Amino acid sequence: MATNRPKVLLTRELPEVAIEKLEEKVDLEIFPHDRVMTPEELKEKVSDKDGLLCLLTDTISPELMDAAPRLKVVSNYAVGYNNIDVTAATERKIIVTNTPDVLTETTADMTFGLMLMTARKVLEAGDLLRSGKWKGWSPMQFMGADIHGSTLGIIGMGRIGKALTQRARGFNMNVVYWNRTRLTVREEKKLGLRYVKFNEVLLQSDFLSLNVAYNQDTHHLIDEAALQKMKQSAFLINTSRGGIIDEEALLDALESDKIAGAGLDVFENEPNINPRFLSLKNTVILPHIASASVATREKMAMVAVDNLLAVFAGKKPKYQVV
Repeated sequence: MATNRPKVLLTRELPEVAIEKLEEKVDLEIFPHDRVMTPEELKEKVSDKDGLLCLLTDTISPELMDAAPRLKVVSNYAVGYNNIDVTAATERKIIVTNTPDVLTETTADMTFGLMLMTARKVLEAGDLLRSGKWKGWSPMQFMGADIHGSTLGIIGMGRIGKALTQRARGFNMNVVYWNRTRLTVREEKKLGLRYVKFNEVLLQSDFLSLNVAYNQDTHHLIDEAALQKMKQSAFLINTSRGGIIDEEALLDALESDKIAGAGLDVFENEPNINPRFLSLKNTVILPHIASASVATREKMAMVAVDNLLAVFAGKKPKYQVV
Protein backbone atom coordinates (compact mmCIF):
# COMPACT_ATOMS: atom_id res chain seq x y z
CA MET A 1 0.00 0.00 0.00
CA ALA A 2 1.35 3.42 -0.93
CA THR A 3 2.25 5.77 1.92
CA ASN A 4 3.43 9.34 2.25
CA ARG A 5 6.27 8.32 4.54
CA PRO A 6 9.78 9.20 3.38
CA LYS A 7 11.79 6.35 1.91
CA VAL A 8 15.24 5.90 3.49
CA LEU A 9 18.20 3.67 2.73
CA LEU A 10 20.47 2.52 5.56
CA THR A 11 23.73 1.17 4.14
CA ARG A 12 24.74 -0.97 7.13
CA GLU A 13 23.10 -2.51 10.18
CA LEU A 14 23.11 -0.15 13.20
CA PRO A 15 22.13 -0.66 16.87
CA GLU A 16 18.53 -1.83 17.18
CA VAL A 17 17.36 1.23 19.14
CA ALA A 18 18.18 3.45 16.16
CA ILE A 19 16.53 1.15 13.64
CA GLU A 20 13.36 0.99 15.72
CA LYS A 21 13.13 4.78 15.81
CA LEU A 22 13.64 5.01 12.05
CA GLU A 23 10.99 2.41 11.33
CA GLU A 24 8.44 4.42 13.31
CA LYS A 25 8.81 7.39 10.95
CA VAL A 26 10.03 6.19 7.54
CA ASP A 27 9.87 3.36 5.06
CA LEU A 28 13.28 1.87 5.75
CA GLU A 29 15.40 -0.34 3.55
CA ILE A 30 18.54 -1.81 5.15
CA PHE A 31 21.30 -3.25 3.01
CA PRO A 32 21.25 -6.87 4.24
CA HIS A 33 24.94 -7.74 3.96
CA ASP A 34 27.64 -6.91 6.52
CA ARG A 35 29.99 -5.26 4.07
CA VAL A 36 30.48 -2.00 2.19
CA MET A 37 28.03 -1.57 -0.66
CA THR A 38 29.53 -1.40 -4.12
CA PRO A 39 28.98 1.90 -6.00
CA GLU A 40 26.60 0.10 -8.33
CA GLU A 41 24.56 -1.35 -5.46
CA LEU A 42 24.39 2.00 -3.70
CA LYS A 43 23.30 3.82 -6.86
CA GLU A 44 20.56 1.29 -7.50
CA LYS A 45 19.21 1.21 -3.95
CA VAL A 46 19.19 4.99 -3.42
CA SER A 47 17.53 5.84 -6.74
CA ASP A 48 14.01 6.13 -5.26
CA LYS A 49 14.97 7.28 -1.76
CA ASP A 50 14.28 10.57 0.03
CA GLY A 51 16.98 10.03 2.63
CA LEU A 52 20.28 8.18 2.99
CA LEU A 53 21.90 7.14 6.26
CA CYS A 54 25.42 6.11 5.32
CA LEU A 55 28.84 5.37 6.76
CA LEU A 56 32.28 6.85 6.21
CA THR A 57 33.04 3.89 3.96
CA ASP A 58 30.30 4.90 1.51
CA THR A 59 31.32 7.30 -1.26
CA ILE A 60 28.59 9.84 -1.95
CA SER A 61 29.57 11.33 -5.31
CA PRO A 62 27.81 13.79 -7.64
CA GLU A 63 26.95 10.86 -9.90
CA LEU A 64 25.27 9.08 -7.01
CA MET A 65 23.25 12.18 -6.12
CA ASP A 66 22.15 12.59 -9.73
CA ALA A 67 20.90 9.00 -9.65
CA ALA A 68 18.67 9.88 -6.67
CA PRO A 69 16.48 12.83 -7.77
CA ARG A 70 14.31 12.62 -4.64
CA LEU A 71 17.22 12.73 -2.19
CA LYS A 72 16.84 15.46 0.44
CA VAL A 73 19.30 14.46 3.15
CA VAL A 74 22.50 12.45 3.60
CA SER A 75 23.06 11.61 7.26
CA ASN A 76 26.64 10.45 7.81
CA TYR A 77 27.29 8.06 10.70
CA ALA A 78 30.67 9.65 11.46
CA VAL A 79 32.30 12.88 12.54
CA GLY A 80 34.24 13.20 9.30
CA TYR A 81 32.45 13.64 5.99
CA ASN A 82 35.24 13.51 3.41
CA ASN A 83 33.36 10.60 1.83
CA ILE A 84 30.66 13.05 0.70
CA ASP A 85 31.02 15.66 -2.02
CA VAL A 86 29.51 18.47 0.03
CA THR A 87 29.88 21.02 -2.78
CA ALA A 88 27.79 18.82 -5.05
CA ALA A 89 25.26 18.31 -2.26
CA THR A 90 24.95 22.07 -1.74
CA GLU A 91 24.40 22.62 -5.46
CA ARG A 92 21.61 20.03 -5.41
CA LYS A 93 20.10 21.39 -2.17
CA ILE A 94 20.79 18.13 -0.35
CA ILE A 95 21.38 18.53 3.38
CA VAL A 96 24.45 16.76 4.80
CA THR A 97 24.80 15.96 8.52
CA ASN A 98 27.36 14.25 10.76
CA THR A 99 27.76 12.96 14.34
CA PRO A 100 30.31 14.99 16.34
CA ASP A 101 30.47 15.35 20.15
CA VAL A 102 29.19 11.90 21.10
CA LEU A 103 32.40 10.02 20.33
CA THR A 104 34.83 12.57 21.79
CA GLU A 105 35.51 10.99 25.18
CA THR A 106 35.58 7.40 23.90
CA THR A 107 38.04 8.30 21.14
CA ALA A 108 40.23 10.19 23.59
CA ASP A 109 40.26 7.09 25.82
CA MET A 110 41.49 4.94 22.95
CA THR A 111 44.07 7.52 21.90
CA PHE A 112 45.57 7.46 25.36
CA GLY A 113 45.31 3.69 25.39
CA LEU A 114 47.34 3.50 22.18
CA MET A 115 50.00 5.65 23.81
CA LEU A 116 50.21 3.24 26.74
CA MET A 117 50.15 0.09 24.63
CA THR A 118 52.79 1.34 22.22
CA ALA A 119 55.20 2.88 24.70
CA ARG A 120 55.03 -0.02 27.16
CA LYS A 121 55.15 -2.82 24.52
CA VAL A 122 51.87 -4.22 25.87
CA LEU A 123 50.80 -6.29 22.87
CA GLU A 124 54.28 -7.64 22.18
CA ALA A 125 54.64 -8.75 25.80
CA GLY A 126 51.17 -10.26 25.85
CA ASP A 127 51.87 -12.22 22.67
CA LEU A 128 54.97 -13.75 24.25
CA LEU A 129 52.97 -14.85 27.27
CA ARG A 130 50.21 -16.38 25.14
CA SER A 131 52.76 -18.25 23.03
CA GLY A 132 53.94 -20.19 26.07
CA LYS A 133 57.52 -19.06 25.50
CA TRP A 134 57.85 -16.73 28.50
CA LYS A 135 60.66 -17.95 30.77
CA GLY A 136 60.03 -15.64 33.69
CA TRP A 137 60.79 -12.10 34.83
CA SER A 138 63.95 -10.44 33.55
CA PRO A 139 65.26 -6.96 34.40
CA MET A 140 65.92 -6.16 30.73
CA GLN A 141 62.72 -7.60 29.28
CA PHE A 142 60.24 -5.38 27.39
CA MET A 143 61.60 -2.12 28.74
CA GLY A 144 59.47 0.66 27.33
CA ALA A 145 59.10 4.42 27.62
CA ASP A 146 57.42 6.34 30.44
CA ILE A 147 54.35 8.42 29.65
CA HIS A 148 54.23 10.34 32.92
CA GLY A 149 56.28 13.53 32.79
CA SER A 150 56.81 13.30 29.02
CA THR A 151 55.75 15.78 26.34
CA LEU A 152 52.54 15.19 24.41
CA GLY A 153 52.20 17.05 21.15
CA ILE A 154 48.70 17.37 19.70
CA ILE A 155 48.05 18.30 16.08
CA GLY A 156 44.49 19.61 16.02
CA MET A 157 42.95 21.08 19.17
CA GLY A 158 39.27 20.35 18.66
CA ARG A 159 36.95 18.37 20.92
CA ILE A 160 39.09 15.23 20.98
CA GLY A 161 42.34 17.15 21.37
CA LYS A 162 40.93 18.95 24.40
CA ALA A 163 39.66 15.70 25.92
CA LEU A 164 43.07 14.13 25.39
CA THR A 165 44.69 17.09 27.14
CA GLN A 166 42.56 16.45 30.23
CA ARG A 167 43.80 12.85 30.36
CA ALA A 168 47.40 13.96 29.93
CA ARG A 169 47.14 16.19 32.97
CA GLY A 170 46.52 13.10 35.10
CA PHE A 171 49.90 11.77 33.95
CA ASN A 172 51.67 15.07 34.62
CA MET A 173 52.47 15.46 30.92
CA ASN A 174 53.69 18.64 29.31
CA VAL A 175 51.25 19.38 26.47
CA VAL A 176 52.08 21.44 23.39
CA TYR A 177 49.79 21.83 20.42
CA TRP A 178 49.33 23.23 16.95
CA ASN A 179 45.97 24.09 15.47
CA ARG A 180 44.98 26.05 12.38
CA THR A 181 43.26 28.51 14.71
CA ARG A 182 44.93 29.15 18.03
CA LEU A 183 42.84 28.92 21.20
CA THR A 184 42.45 31.97 23.41
CA VAL A 185 45.13 32.51 26.04
CA ARG A 186 42.47 32.01 28.69
CA GLU A 187 41.49 28.61 27.28
CA GLU A 188 45.14 27.56 26.95
CA LYS A 189 45.70 28.43 30.60
CA LYS A 190 42.56 26.57 31.66
CA LEU A 191 43.61 23.43 29.76
CA GLY A 192 47.25 23.71 30.81
CA LEU A 193 48.80 23.60 27.36
CA ARG A 194 51.11 25.68 25.21
CA TYR A 195 50.75 26.70 21.57
CA VAL A 196 53.82 26.29 19.34
CA LYS A 197 54.39 26.26 15.59
CA PHE A 198 53.79 23.04 13.67
CA ASN A 199 57.48 22.17 13.31
CA GLU A 200 58.05 22.83 17.01
CA VAL A 201 55.37 20.28 17.92
CA LEU A 202 57.26 17.72 15.84
CA LEU A 203 60.58 18.58 17.44
CA GLN A 204 59.40 18.63 21.06
CA SER A 205 56.98 15.70 21.26
CA ASP A 206 57.68 12.39 22.95
CA PHE A 207 54.18 11.38 21.83
CA LEU A 208 52.60 13.01 18.79
CA SER A 209 48.83 12.61 18.49
CA LEU A 210 46.97 13.45 15.28
CA ASN A 211 43.50 14.85 15.92
CA VAL A 212 42.79 16.98 12.86
CA ALA A 213 40.01 16.57 10.34
CA TYR A 214 41.01 14.97 7.05
CA ASN A 215 40.81 17.16 3.96
CA GLN A 216 43.03 18.29 1.09
CA ASP A 217 44.99 20.56 3.43
CA THR A 218 45.81 17.76 5.88
CA HIS A 219 46.41 15.01 3.30
CA HIS A 220 49.86 13.54 4.10
CA LEU A 221 50.43 16.28 6.65
CA ILE A 222 52.84 13.87 8.30
CA ASP A 223 55.24 13.13 5.46
CA GLU A 224 58.91 12.20 5.27
CA ALA A 225 60.02 15.73 6.12
CA ALA A 226 57.78 15.83 9.19
CA LEU A 227 58.94 12.42 10.39
CA GLN A 228 62.57 13.49 10.04
CA LYS A 229 61.91 16.31 12.53
CA MET A 230 60.57 13.97 15.21
CA LYS A 231 62.71 12.62 18.02
CA GLN A 232 64.14 9.16 17.45
CA SER A 233 62.54 8.23 20.78
CA ALA A 234 59.10 9.59 19.80
CA PHE A 235 55.85 7.71 19.17
CA LEU A 236 53.23 8.68 16.57
CA ILE A 237 49.57 8.09 17.47
CA ASN A 238 46.71 8.35 14.97
CA THR A 239 42.99 7.92 15.73
CA SER A 240 41.89 10.53 13.19
CA ARG A 241 42.12 9.50 9.52
CA GLY A 242 44.73 7.38 7.77
CA GLY A 243 45.28 9.80 4.90
CA ILE A 244 46.84 12.36 7.23
CA ILE A 245 49.99 10.22 7.19
CA ASP A 246 52.15 9.32 4.21
CA GLU A 247 52.20 5.63 5.07
CA GLU A 248 55.19 4.74 2.91
CA ALA A 249 57.25 7.40 4.67
CA LEU A 250 56.02 6.21 8.07
CA LEU A 251 56.86 2.58 7.29
CA ASP A 252 60.36 3.59 6.25
CA ALA A 253 60.76 5.54 9.50
CA LEU A 254 59.50 2.66 11.63
CA GLU A 255 61.58 0.01 9.89
CA SER A 256 64.75 2.10 10.18
CA ASP A 257 64.05 3.17 13.80
CA LYS A 258 63.94 6.86 12.86
CA ILE A 259 61.08 7.05 15.37
CA ALA A 260 60.45 4.68 18.27
CA GLY A 261 57.04 3.43 17.30
CA ALA A 262 53.44 4.13 16.30
CA GLY A 263 49.92 3.41 17.51
CA LEU A 264 47.47 3.40 14.61
CA ASP A 265 43.71 2.91 14.59
CA VAL A 266 43.19 4.17 11.02
CA PHE A 267 44.81 3.59 7.64
CA GLU A 268 44.77 5.34 4.30
CA ASN A 269 43.31 2.51 2.24
CA GLU A 270 41.42 0.57 4.89
CA PRO A 271 40.41 -2.18 5.05
CA ASN A 272 43.38 -2.85 2.76
CA ILE A 273 46.38 -2.48 5.08
CA ASN A 274 49.93 -2.30 3.80
CA PRO A 275 51.36 -5.72 4.77
CA ARG A 276 54.58 -4.08 5.96
CA PHE A 277 52.69 -2.95 9.07
CA LEU A 278 51.96 -6.54 10.09
CA SER A 279 55.52 -7.49 10.95
CA LEU A 280 56.48 -4.35 12.88
CA LYS A 281 57.09 -5.01 16.58
CA ASN A 282 57.28 -1.30 17.39
CA THR A 283 53.75 -0.62 16.15
CA VAL A 284 50.29 -1.26 17.57
CA ILE A 285 47.64 -1.51 14.85
CA LEU A 286 43.89 -1.63 15.42
CA PRO A 287 40.94 -1.98 12.99
CA HIS A 288 39.34 1.49 13.35
CA ILE A 289 37.76 0.90 16.77
CA ALA A 290 38.46 4.17 18.62
CA SER A 291 34.75 4.94 19.04
CA ALA A 292 33.70 1.32 19.51
CA SER A 293 32.03 1.31 22.89
CA VAL A 294 28.42 0.15 23.13
CA ALA A 295 27.21 3.46 24.57
CA THR A 296 29.05 5.62 22.05
CA ARG A 297 28.04 3.66 18.96
CA GLU A 298 24.40 3.75 20.10
CA LYS A 299 24.61 7.51 20.67
CA MET A 300 26.18 8.01 17.23
CA ALA A 301 23.37 6.02 15.64
CA MET A 302 20.70 8.03 17.44
CA VAL A 303 22.30 11.33 16.44
CA ALA A 304 22.43 10.21 12.80
CA VAL A 305 18.77 9.18 12.97
CA ASP A 306 17.69 12.41 14.69
CA ASN A 307 19.55 14.47 12.08
CA LEU A 308 17.77 12.66 9.28
CA LEU A 309 14.32 12.81 10.85
CA ALA A 310 14.70 16.52 11.60
CA VAL A 311 14.96 17.24 7.88
CA PHE A 312 11.75 15.35 7.13
CA ALA A 313 10.05 17.24 9.97
CA GLY A 314 11.02 20.55 8.38
CA LYS A 315 13.51 21.36 11.16
CA LYS A 316 17.21 22.24 11.10
CA PRO A 317 19.31 19.21 12.13
CA LYS A 318 21.47 19.66 15.21
CA TYR A 319 24.63 18.73 13.30
CA GLN A 320 24.25 20.08 9.77
CA VAL A 321 27.38 20.28 7.64
CA VAL A 322 25.71 21.95 4.63
